Amino acid sequence: MTFISETVKKAVLWTYPRTSWQWDVLCVLCLIFIFLTPKTWFDNSAYQRTHMGQTAIVVSTDVVGTKLDRAEVERRARVELGRPSGQISEVHERYDESGKLVAYEVDIR
Repeated sequence: MTFISETVKKAVLWTYPRTSWQWDVLCVLCLIFIFLTPKTWFDNSAYQRTHMGQTAIVVSTDVVGTKLDRAEVERRARVELGRPSGQISEVHERYDESGKLVAYEVDIR
């Protein structure tokens, strides 16, 4: 049992010498993770969270512009989420630390 816990500890803390075969295996595992991980795991172009049957989606001002055109924001949110008949309940403006408008958060059902 000590051997297994020491091996896991060394792998997690990456304490193997650089010229060892264990180092090479850890590097190969990292590369496998990088190249075989689905893109959707890291896709944050449309941040989504689900809460009580309602989904919030963030539409960037790069996509719709900084002037609030509610119809365009709602259309983009429906397209991004893949719900053409989704019902929009609210649209919130999101600002960065400097007060610049950066996105619209759209609540859709």
